[in-house]
Amino acid sequence: MFGSYLSESILARAIKQKKIKVSFINPRKFVTGKYLKVWPDGNVSQTVDARPYGGGPGMIIMAEPIIKAVESVLKKITNYQLLIINQKPKTNKMSKARPYSKVLIINFIPSAEKFTTKLAKNYSSKYTDIILICGRYEGVDARVDKILKTTKISIGDYILTGGEIPAMILIDSISRQVEGVLGNFNSREEERISNSEVYTRPEILIHNNKKYKVPSILLSGDHKLIEKWKETKNK
Repeated sequence: MFGSYLSESILARAIKQKKIKVSFINPRKFVTGKYLKVWPDGNVSQTVDARPYGGGPGMIIMAEPIIKAVESVLKKITNYQLLIINQKPKTNKMSKARPYSKVLIINFIPSAEKFTTKLAKNYSSKYTDIILICGRYEGVDARVDKILKTTKISIGDYILTGGEIPAMILIDSISRQVEGVLGNFNSREEERISNSEVYTRPEILIHNNKKYKVPSILLSGDHKLIEKWKETKNK
């Protein structure tokens, strides 16, 4: 699902230039016991979901495969420190030659705190590694959040089929805060006064015999007046 999105444009270039790195791990790899079944024809069933306790429709992603998958990622980071938002970092007792990798684990919950550019900036400057849990169906067993101390994030007041699209949004938004990802770091839209009205060439657009002109203030060359106009349009 991520292939086409990460293989195009800015993110593809950032990955190629090693400005960012995106890796994937499938929780099904960590299914064990009665949830792992080998059929006579050689096919393997790796069950990662089950019906919810207390009744109700849909299926819930089980905690154990998710926890083991995340722990396998943490083991690859030889010296890591889990951080929770608004929590002061623990004292780094390791040598300065081997600083802590600061890891944030995010689980997507529709009712959680809304993701913003402010959070994207915070994450990009504060953490070296971010683990995104992409749930499915009715969600992930709540014990995942309790055991892994996840940070819950929402991208809006609506329901999606899974956490893949929210994960792509965070990858895009956070990556653009990393210096070198954008050709011109100052071209980040959020660093400028943005507004709902933007124009480019031609100066006069003719459609159905009607002329649509660019506001004269944008052609004036008076940058102070232009910025003031942008501010008014942004309100």
